[in-house]
Amino acid sequence: MERYSRQTLFSPIGKEGQNKLLNSTVLIVGVGALGTVISNHLVRAGVGNVRIVDRDFVEWSNLQRQMLFDESDAEQSLPKAIAAKHKLEAINQTVNIEAIVDHVNAENIDQLVEDVDVILDGTDNLSTRFLLNDVSFKKGIPFAYGGVVASRGMTAFFEPGQTPCLRCLMSPTADRGQTCDTVGVISPIVDIVASLQVTETLKFLTGNNKNIVRALKSFDTWFNQSYDLTFNGAKENCLTCQVGEFPSLERKAREETVLCGRDSVQISRETTFDLDELENQLDQIGEVSRTPFLLKATIDDSKTFVIFENGRIIVQGTEDINQAKSWYDRYIGY
Repeated sequence: MERYSRQTLFSPIGKEGQNKLLNSTVLIVGVGALGTVISNHLVRAGVGNVRIVDRDFVEWSNLQRQMLFDESDAEQSLPKAIAAKHKLEAINQTVNIEAIVDHVNAENIDQLVEDVDVILDGTDNLSTRFLLNDVSFKKGIPFAYGGVVASRGMTAFFEPGQTPCLRCLMSPTADRGQTCDTVGVISPIVDIVASLQVTETLKFLTGNNKNIVRALKSFDTWFNQSYDLTFNGAKENCLTCQVGEFPSLERKAREETVLCGRDSVQISRETTFDLDELENQLDQIGEVSRTPFLLKATIDDSKTFVIFENGRIIVQGTEDINQAKSWYDRYIGY
């Protein structure tokens, strides 16, 4: 317990709270900007089981704000979940860290939340957040929501049976038009939001529920603005927490998905890819690099394929699904 001595001296946690943390399990969906800070804090705090899920790989533009990654991760195009696991295990080898490289959707979310005490949001889009919100209230698992863009941040801790849900407070289309790739983001707002998400999670896991903030916190660190929307009750006829229809869980994973703000389209296939075969095929027409986890092929300045063995491919260079499918059929042909 020497590792956690300064934390156990904090009386609201103490040794009893620390033992609760050691026996807890959390799910972090997305280990980009928010997720790297969240996982760093939770692993250092001694949360015993940390499950991290991310579909993406480390790029140079990530290094400005995604605190666990370094240049070697970007050079190798490591999947974020794998790179994060390596770093986190070096920080605290006593914690069990499960890394999953996959796209979170309605078909796999039930399995991902199995035996989880808290779901933490490290994603970059509202569609996934509403999926997490719906599974949270369906399964009775608290959900630590967070979002950042530019110098603005929002966060709230939703607890089924105790608070309204995310769907009560905002529309599924609320963040259209502004992303980190269109208006940018500064790293301090990432740290602030992620730290608040972790703080509320630690309160819950250690039994300090009476101190949990019952509000949606919104603030802008650059222009010195802040606003708290106090939870005053659920929205009448909310499909998630009042009606119990959970609409995001009813939508099956689409074959093609636009990755918002990334100038990319994700295509999923039921069949797996033979990366050896594709490496030989694409090496004839472009620049190909290979890792144990993926194959990256840059055809020209306008198009790049990132191919995963499990049948998933990210087509970079367009947000037009038809264009992405056309490039896929032309160069991949599976």
